[in-house]
Amino acid sequence: MVIRRIDPISLAKIFALLYAGLGLLIGAVVSLVALFGSGLAAVGEKSPVPLLGLFFGVGAIVLLPLLYGFFGFLGGLIWSGLYNLAARVTGGLVIETDGR
Repeated sequence: MVIRRIDPISLAKIFALLYAGLGLLIGAVVSLVALFGSGLAAVGEKSPVPLLGLFFGVGAIVLLPLLYGFFGFLGGLIWSGLYNLAARVTGGLVIETDGR
């Protein structure tokens, strides 16, 4: 089997989904760190700042998957175009299967 061309939009959609999932994971970690840090700061200073950590946390869970998904889509478009260019020159990527 030889892959001679990759449809740019199909690869871009796959990249967007994978990167959005990665963004959600990273957003969750950023959210936890922001909430924990804000809570510690509020206890130490006795100020009503814990809501700031909540906004960062919610923002990270919403914004990071969107940003990662968008840039993943762009990356998929770029990489599929580069692959298609290289495949034209080299003949494509050969994949061996066992016939199952």
